[in-house]
Formats: sequence, C-alpha cells, structure tokens
Amino acid sequence: MARNAGKGRARVEVSYGEEPIHRGAGGETHQDARDGYETLTSQQGMPVADDQNTLRQGARGAALIEDSHFREKIFHFDHERIPERVVHARGYGAHGFFETYAPLPELTKADIFQRAGEKTPVFVRFSTVAGNKGSADLARDVRGFAVKFYTQEGNWDLVCNNIPVFFIQDPIKFPDVIHSVKAEPDKEFPQAASAHDNFWDFISLTPESMHMIMWVMSDRAIPRSFRFMQGFGVHTFRLVNAEGKSNFVKFIWKPKLGMQSVVWNEALKINGADPDFHRRDLWNAIQSGDFPEWELCLQTFDQAFADSFDFDVLDPTKIIPEEILTAKPVGRLVLDRMPENFFAETEQVAFMTQNIVPGIDFSNDPLLQGRNFSYLDTQLKRLGSPNFTHLPINAPKCPFHNFQQDGHMAFHNPKGRANYEPNSWGPEIGGPRESAERGFHTFPQEPEGPKQRLRPESFADHYSQTRQFYISQTSVEQTHIADALIFELSKCEEPRIRSRMVAHLLNIDQILADSVAEGLGLVAMPEPATAAMPTRMDLPESPALSILKNAPGSFRGRKLGVLVTDGVDAELLDTIREAARQEGAMVELVAPMVGGVEASDGSHVEAQHKIDGGPSVVFDAVVVLAGEEGILSLLKLPPARDFVADAYAHYKFVGFSDPARKLFAKIGLPEALDDGFVPIAGKADATRFIEACRALRFWDRPDGA
Repeated sequence: MARNAGKGRARVEVSYGEEPIHRGAGGETHQDARDGYETLTSQQGMPVADDQNTLRQGARGAALIEDSHFREKIFHFDHERIPERVVHARGYGAHGFFETYAPLPELTKADIFQRAGEKTPVFVRFSTVAGNKGSADLARDVRGFAVKFYTQEGNWDLVCNNIPVFFIQDPIKFPDVIHSVKAEPDKEFPQAASAHDNFWDFISLTPESMHMIMWVMSDRAIPRSFRFMQGFGVHTFRLVNAEGKSNFVKFIWKPKLGMQSVVWNEALKINGADPDFHRRDLWNAIQSGDFPEWELCLQTFDQAFADSFDFDVLDPTKIIPEEILTAKPVGRLVLDRMPENFFAETEQVAFMTQNIVPGIDFSNDPLLQGRNFSYLDTQLKRLGSPNFTHLPINAPKCPFHNFQQDGHMAFHNPKGRANYEPNSWGPEIGGPRESAERGFHTFPQEPEGPKQRLRPESFADHYSQTRQFYISQTSVEQTHIADALIFELSKCEEPRIRSRMVAHLLNIDQILADSVAEGLGLVAMPEPATAAMPTRMDLPESPALSILKNAPGSFRGRKLGVLVTDGVDAELLDTIREAARQEGAMVELVAPMVGGVEASDGSHVEAQHKIDGGPSVVFDAVVVLAGEEGILSLLKLPPARDFVADAYAHYKFVGFSDPARKLFAKIGLPEALDDGFVPIAGKADATRFIEACRALRFWDRPDGA
C-alpha cells in the first residue's frame, strides 16, 4: 500500500490481483474491483464502499466514532478467538464417510449397523493431548482420534485415542494427571512435553499409570502420520439389540496402510523442519486423492466372558488381547474431504462421549462415567452457549425436534404456541412427542453395593499387563522404550523421582530396569515398588501389540524424497518415479535450489524443496541421484550431507546413483555400505529399491539413531 500525503488530496492504492484500485480522499472509486467478485457487505448486509480507510475528519484528522463498518470489523476481530481446549488443543480434522460391511441386528439395533453398504457421513479430529494449539505435531504424546457419526438416529461420538489404556482408573484423578503433564505453573514450560519433574512425580506415585507409561514411552506415541495410527475407544461399552439383549464391546480402528512411527531423534528434527508435519501429511493425502482408510473392528463379549477374564473389563488401564478375543471388522472409515474453514469445523466441533444412539450404551467403567459428566461443561466453556449443537459441524444431519429455546446464539427456537411438554395442543402446534418404540432405552443393569469411595480389588493389578506389553515388543522396540524412559527421566531434576520410577520398572522387567538405571547413572538400585498384587509372569506375548510385528509389507502411501542435481539422469529419474507410482507411493524432488535442475537430456526438472527446506526426516526413504559435476556442488552443502547422514542414522533405505558415493565418503559412511543402501542404474534396480522400502526401515544397521 502506498500513500501520497499532502495538504491536498490523499490517495491509497490497494491491489486486487495485478491492477490497483485508486480511491481519492473523498472516497470516490477510480476503478471498481474486477468483474465476478461479489460485493463486500457488513454483517447486516449493507454494501461496503471502502474497506481500506477508517472514517476521518479530514484526510489527516481524527477517526470518527460513527464509523460503524470499522467498529463492526474490529469488534469481530477482537473476539474471534475462543478458549482452546484444555486437553487435545492441537487438532486437525477431515470429513468422510463410514461404510457398513454387513448388518449386525443380532448385536445391536443401532441404525448405522442395519444395512450393508450404507455410507454414514463422519467428521474426524486427530489431536495431541498435552500441548497448546501452537505446539508441534511430533511431540511424544497420546493422540486423539475422535469420530462423529451423523447417523439417521442422531449423532454418535466415538471419542478414541491411539492408545487403548489410560493413566488413571478413576475420573477424580483426571485434573491431577493433566495438571502434572502440562507446563509447570510457575515456569510455564515445558510445552507439549512430559519430560519434567511434575509429570514423573505424579506417575511415580501412581502405580496404576504403569501400563499407560509403557505405551507412551513406546513408538506408539510418535506416529509417522495420522494415516498410520490405530484408534481405541479405551472403555468397555455395550451393544443392545432390538430384544434388549446386551453384549459388551471394545472399539478399535485399524489403518488400511498399516502402522508406522518415527524414531525420537527424527521426531525432534521433524518438529524443527515442519512443526505441522502431521497436518500437512493429512492435507496432502486427501487433496491428492489418496484417501486414508481405517477399518472399525469390534471385540464383543458377554457377561460370562467378562466374569472369566483375568482382569476387570471395566478397568480403563487394561486391554483384552486380540489373541484372546478377535477384533472383527464391521465397516470402513474413509476421509475424503478437508474442511472449508478450520475454525468453523475443526475448532468448533464438539465431541462428547455421552453422545450415543439407540443400540449403543455405556458400561460402568468409572472413567467413562466421569467423561460423560464432564464433557458438556467443556463445550459450554469453549463455545460460550448451550446452543453449540446448532453449529453446522455439530448439528445432526437427521431431523431433530425439541422444546429447548433461547440462550446465546439461538439459531432454532420452537415455532408456534407450544414450548413445553406435555401439552394438549394438537399435532399442528403441539410439537414433538417421545416415542417408546423408537427412543433410546438405557440398559436396565441392576445396581450393586453400598455408596462408598473405593477401588475394586479387581483393579489392583498394575504390573502384569504392563509386562505383557513390554515383552510383546521386538528388541528394537524394547530399546526405544528404554531410551525414552532414560531421556524423559534425565530431564527430572529430583533424583528421588528417577529412583521411584526405576523401582516400578523392577516389577515389570529386570533387564528394562537395569538398562534405565544404568542410563540414568543411579548410584544404587532401589527396592522394587510395593505392589498391591504381584506381577504375573505367565501372561504370553501378544504380537498384536507390536508395531514392527504388524508391518504393512508395503510402501503404499509413503513418501520418497529424491535429491537431484544438474546432470541428473533423466531416464533414471523417470524410472524411479514410475516404480514409486506403481507401488502407490509419492515422490518429491529436493534440489540445491527450489527452481530445480537441468537433467542429462537438457530438460528442466522442477523441485518441490530446496535442500535445506526438504531434509530427509520428512521422507520415508530417500534416493540420491546426482550427475558427475552436480555431486561436487553437493559436497559443499552441509544440508546435503545432513540429508544422507540423517537418513543413515534413522535406519532409512537409501537408493543412489554411482556419483553419490562421493557424498557418502564425505560424511564418513563405511566404504562397504549395508544392505539398506541400494545402487540404482536401471529399471530392475529401481524396482528392487522400492521392494526393499516395503520394510520401511533397515533396522539391522548397527550405527543408526
């Protein structure tokens, strides 16, 4: 914007596209906005003549209070932020649909499960728990996976996490665990991190948290993408059929692309290179038509199974291993559309565990009961009105009728005379009525026992399933758990907190405890923590709990980064692109300059990244394709050396043309490269490289991260 000021007329120039609009000090328009634009109006619909200048008394005079357009615009701006969520503040969402595989009338009367092939609209929000809205995506944290089904009988919110257990058994402790993991109140740091004294002080004094801690210290807490992440309903719910028969159910989402995580050093560097990494990944996948998919799987069981199971199915710190109870796929979730406005949809969406539909009901899981009570208060605080259900993202897509009225921002009020029930007015003006046939009926579970504050003895085993999770991991994953514990506890300033945690680890696995104690440099090994129940050593491994034991065996949906220079072999580059395309993988080019390079055939090749803006950490595998002259320029670029060094350290597969060996030597890689390095000279080599990438990581590399 330019301004020519003087004692005469002032002029502003405002550019819409390439042609400026000129307005004199009196407000006359010398050129209107281009044809095709709608007229800008106020919130009340009044056409706006000048959106560039406040109303003034003279060109250089005081602003006038009568400027209603400025007042409205600045008023709305001043109030356009709402309180962020206390937990799950950093989130990203997408629209899609849920497709039912087959009717399930024997299990539930829920309308969503009655017709094969029916597609129900959904909105899904992924999130981290501990950080604020501005925190980074790759924090070590639990991930939210909340799904709102817009069913024909109302909205059903399946509010999941990517970890199937939780830190606590009773909701009265929820404020404590969240307070402890949030930034310390005197310092207001660390942000989006559990590596500090308050969190580990609480955890080390709370044995019921040990199972969750194993999951959070595992690779599950640093997923590569939302698309490669499982989701769990955590709690035990009920399914109720038309005859009133009830079965218990656990909900599990399984990604069609398989699971995948990053290593910790990689997570740190991704946060620096692209703190919006997960957001960008989901956006790019959907915008490119590579729609993410999950299957909804049910673990269903009756009261007899619940009574015979080794652990209490109402305990939110326990799971039912899939080797004991199969998770049956009943439908698929597809995300195929991004929100048109982040605030209106992703930020204003309100998920509540109590949003269920006929055919789905609650169990007596105490943590679930607490969430059912709490969430309504949360939405009122954030969205400022009991009418948040009127917002389009929260409103049902089926017909809805009630007598609720007034309040802030009431979009819908009862029409006509009747605003109460029962009333004696006829159907025309009397409004809706309850329906015993169609309406929701709570499962009539018999109450038991006196009123008292206690935990059942069946909740008292805090270490057995914790150990089962740990021994179910591969040696690589076990090492990552130990390293994560060492890193996190090393950030605790109080030695007694570190010692208390090792005391708990002694009840889980001796080798794990020894490794962490050694990594922390403990002067003396503590005694094992007092256990309410001894650790069971007879629980078998559960392979379903391991990421690496359930590798997808495909490179589909992954991203290949190709580092190119001038003189790159054009035919070889095309061959690699085609091999990746055949696999269903994405390819992005990295070059010394984002403008691209000149290939061997004289063609110009566009790049998506400049070398220092496209580090190898943002790719799942990399290729170095350099010309004989071009490799000499790479040798002088530190980001190019980091590109290869980080790929090596993070166990990634590296394809390369022969000139790249000079770069490998420059950074000190062994002359005899391991099998994770694949030379590429033709089509067969490119195919072999992509096939190798299906393993996702070359874990046999001894000197990785």
